[in-house]
Amino acid sequence: MPAQIKGGQLALPLAGERQVFEVSELNAAVERLFEMEFRSIWVAGEISGCRPAASGHFYFSLKDAQSQVKCVLFKGNARFVRFRPQDGLAVLVRGNLEVYEARGEYQLIVEVLEPRGAGALQLAFEQLKKKLGAEGLFEAGRKRPLPKLPQRIGIVTSPAGAVVRDILHVLERRFAGLHIRLFPAQVQGEGAREQICAGLKYFGEGRWADVVIVARGGGSLEDLWTFNEEAVARAIAASAVPVISAIGHETDFTIADFVADVRAPTPSAAAEIVISTKESLLENIAACRAKALQALRYRLLVGGRDLYERGINRASALMHRAISLHVQRLDDIDFRLRHEQRAALERSSRRLVALIRRLEANDLRLRLARIHHRRELLGGGLLKGMEARLWGERRRHESLDLRLRQLSPVGVLARGYAIVEDARGRILRSSSETAPEERLKIRLHRGQVDAAVIQTRDGK
Repeated sequence: MPAQIKGGQLALPLAGERQVFEVSELNAAVERLFEMEFRSIWVAGEISGCRPAASGHFYFSLKDAQSQVKCVLFKGNARFVRFRPQDGLAVLVRGNLEVYEARGEYQLIVEVLEPRGAGALQLAFEQLKKKLGAEGLFEAGRKRPLPKLPQRIGIVTSPAGAVVRDILHVLERRFAGLHIRLFPAQVQGEGAREQICAGLKYFGEGRWADVVIVARGGGSLEDLWTFNEEAVARAIAASAVPVISAIGHETDFTIADFVADVRAPTPSAAAEIVISTKESLLENIAACRAKALQALRYRLLVGGRDLYERGINRASALMHRAISLHVQRLDDIDFRLRHEQRAALERSSRRLVALIRRLEANDLRLRLARIHHRRELLGGGLLKGMEARLWGERRRHESLDLRLRQLSPVGVLARGYAIVEDARGRILRSSSETAPEERLKIRLHRGQVDAAVIQTRDGK
């Protein structure tokens, strides 16, 4: 009689009775013992022989210096573990001890997996950094330079925080009149990763923006974790336009900072990096103009001195006068440019904004593409039609030429036949149409013969 489970204890048969178990009964009995005694237990050890399966499960052993136990981390629980299990990691696991009846082995079904000695987030950060670094996503060679004077700037951040206000304030102060578009997105919590990826995809695929700023304020590692997600890093790397990361404070580093084309220490610094001030741009223009005028005056001075040294005093005087007039005109133009520069820049900015809006409302590229496509179709059809008609006319000409050759009397004469005419020019077709001693003309392929009839015979 087999043993029974009573009160959580294995009830053995009386002394002298034979104890017989079926294998499945024994495994089931042990399974019930485990269910009662080893539920939600914590075990510490080192991961060994970790094997990730295609199903998403992880199979490994947990060992210490003397022993080991087999463990299984199913896919449903693995998605809550922020780091990837790997050999050599010291971990603390919580789970249930169960019997795998197919092999008669017991194993620990892991529900919670935590690292020992290093935080789970820090470990996940290091693992992802190592993985993406090996793929070359951090290489300086793939980073793109920022445009010198971007006209359209995209921002991916929360619309409710102080970050977007700081960025807009700095941009307005440095260069007013830029076209800025905000893609609202959560920067932490559930759904933040998907919204940030959507914003990067929106600006990258649409090619509207010249540059994109991804930003959020400071916080703890947990607060900034959205920007350590692999999906966000790959979305930044895949963006078709340059990306500036402005995450947290200057001492905060995220995976997004390593992948982005440029890292800004703060969101406000990102606004300063993305474009220079209008005053500095005007100063550069003025400096270039001054250098050009200086070079022109120098060349004119050298030319005038050369003319003077050659003894052409009058010509030199006239040239100096002409040069002085040109220099005066240049000075006048310079003063007018300085005076009208600001007004021209403002008018250009307003016209640019109006043109951009008109272009957005009526995209000529699609119309031109359709016209070009239709022209190509018409041109190709016309060419094919002309070729087909020419080939048809050529075949018709050849056919007519062949028929003409076949019907031509000249062709018949070339084969040895002749045309016989009487004295009045009638063509003879029968011997009865002539008589002896009548004069005849015989036309050959080449030339003509005059003959007389000696005798006629009736043909059948």
